[in-house]
Amino acid sequence: MRIRVCMLLLIVVVAISFAPNASAQQMTRDIKIISSAGARALVDACAAWAEKNKQTVAIAVLDWGGNLIESHAMEGAAANAIDTALLKAKSALRWRRPTSETNKMVRSGENLAPTFMNDFPQPGALPIVVNGQVIGAMGVSSAQGEQCAQAAIDAVFKGQATRAGR
Repeated sequence: MRIRVCMLLLIVVVAISFAPNASAQQMTRDIKIISSAGARALVDACAAWAEKNKQTVAIAVLDWGGNLIESHAMEGAAANAIDTALLKAKSALRWRRPTSETNKMVRSGENLAPTFMNDFPQPGALPIVVNGQVIGAMGVSSAQGEQCAQAAIDAVFKGQATRAGR
């Protein structure tokens, strides 16, 4: 019995090693990331949009892994604004959709998972999608946060970023 198992394992190993198309390139993936300069540019563009529209916001930008790479609170932002922006960004990243869409799913009862997964499905955040790959998310602590984030994404990525990453 033991010999049969060893022989079977040997056959599997040999088959895998000689399998066609089993290159290292197929076993890896190139991942785009938002640079620190890119994240700062997103924050600056969103803050400029907010000023133009007479709003005071806080902004959080996450990378594809959910790490905070840039945040900013405008003068006069509420004490909880940074936390709110960060929670919104995390929700947009996890669900790979605008938080306004996740909010609608929860409100309609279509999907209640965000409520018990410690998400914050309130409108105000967008995933950042480049070439079909979610490379991060941007959360903004205001009622028009998604418009602010979209204006910033459009300004920084100049049409290379799309709206949804599902």
